[in-house]
Amino acid sequence: MRPTERLELLENIGVELQKRYTFEDINRFFAASGVSMIPINSSPNSKRVYAKSVLSGVSDNRLLTIASELNVPTAFSMPTSTVLPEYWKESTDCRLFISHLSTHKDKAMRLKEVLKKHDISGFVAHMDIEPDAEWQVEVERALNTMDAMVAILTVGFSKSAWTQQEVGFALGRGTKIISLKMEEDPTGFLAKQQALLRGNRTADEIAPDIVKLLSKDLRTKGRLEEAQDPVPF
Repeated sequence: MRPTERLELLENIGVELQKRYTFEDINRFFAASGVSMIPINSSPNSKRVYAKSVLSGVSDNRLLTIASELNVPTAFSMPTSTVLPEYWKESTDCRLFISHLSTHKDKAMRLKEVLKKHDISGFVAHMDIEPDAEWQVEVERALNTMDAMVAILTVGFSKSAWTQQEVGFALGRGTKIISLKMEEDPTGFLAKQQALLRGNRTADEIAPDIVKLLSKDLRTKGRLEEAQDPVPF
């Protein structure tokens, strides 16, 4: 969901909750929905503002589910394909697509291993697809259901048709993309955002920076919190 779409949906949900419920009932609704709350005595006077503040950190999926529960219409939705790749079907972790050149899959795998400790499940296309699965279908499923992407910028990344398609797909979805600069500068639309520099750091040293970026972005903050402290919806 794009930031503008998310803000519009937050506003519409806030208005609906304000019309329907008292502060206490809004909190009961949030509790039943598995949404963490803030004390009412520290909240704004407006129920709409309060609801928007509480919901600002939840994931897009949960926000859309709440909208559906309240019959709040949406002019947008999550990707039409919500079928998970086999690798993610048994995981509740935050889903991170790791875009990389096949010649550097070792770097992608090492980053994936470290991020697992932070409740982040990295998808590495060249390693995480079952031998009997149709490769391109599984990649498309991962792209459709990822929460964020890390692009490992090694020499040749910007020249690869596959990695550029993956990045373009993420940009089209409005997905959070973290550019990890190893040997190549970000190009195209990726150049608009400052890259995360590898320098001489190891994957263990880089992982906390990735976690921090995901926890600060509205598109991924709620999803990461859900993964780290899962609550049945």
